[in-house]
Amino acid sequence: MERIFAKTEEVINNRQPAALCIVIDSTGSTPRKTGAKMIVYADSTIFGSIGGGSIEHEVAQMAVQLIGSGKPAKFTFNLDKDLNMHCGGTMEIYIEPLNPLNKLFIFGAGHIGKSLAGFARELEFSVTLFDPREEIFRDQAFTGFNIINKDYFQGIEEVVFDENTFIVIVTPKHIYDEDILAVVARKPHAYIGMIGSGKKVALLKKRFLEEDILTPEELEGIDMPIGIEFNAETPQEIAISILAKLIDVRNTSDKKTNNTIKNG
Repeated sequence: MERIFAKTEEVINNRQPAALCIVIDSTGSTPRKTGAKMIVYADSTIFGSIGGGSIEHEVAQMAVQLIGSGKPAKFTFNLDKDLNMHCGGTMEIYIEPLNPLNKLFIFGAGHIGKSLAGFARELEFSVTLFDPREEIFRDQAFTGFNIINKDYFQGIEEVVFDENTFIVIVTPKHIYDEDILAVVARKPHAYIGMIGSGKKVALLKKRFLEEDILTPEELEGIDMPIGIEFNAETPQEIAISILAKLIDVRNTSDKKTNNTIKNG
């Protein structure tokens, strides 16, 4: 028992994306009983055990999905009916993400969006790409990402925004960028940034204020032109400048949270 708690503390301290899985109830014949625990990491490896076999495999898969969402959940399994485990009992499992991955919503899967997605996954963001172009996602580089291949605004309605959501707007048309920004800017988020020249940004701010789309304070909180300022030219270089900004915001937020916990 002490080993699993020590490992949980290690996971939290090291900011490793993982989930703690606990058997909170069991009836009949089951491989492990109430109180059994295991940790599942983002790469599906585990520490501890809730019984092995099909139940452990199924719970590990669910845990990996929940690490990306950041939401805890509870599941009940009839081992015989649901998993073809002939011991025949039932198990109720609670899964709680530890250091869940920050969600990154990228609107626009062109050269910059594709490059940013690849870099961001390596830096432990859970990436969702939005783009209505039918042919855009045929590229093998998009394998393994969450993909929403439909109208941007339909896609927005299908996802959950929260305080850990990072939003990047890099569509192929300025009007798309502006319309998406008008919709998502008032949704919960940790960061929102939009690509564009200084002239484009100035015109957008003027229109948004004149048409009462966003307040001056809301516009001030949007990173545009997006990214860390340096002499970036290629799509990959621009993606790196955006990623640098995302990391800065994420790490600054983590420090504020840790200081609040320590001083609270």
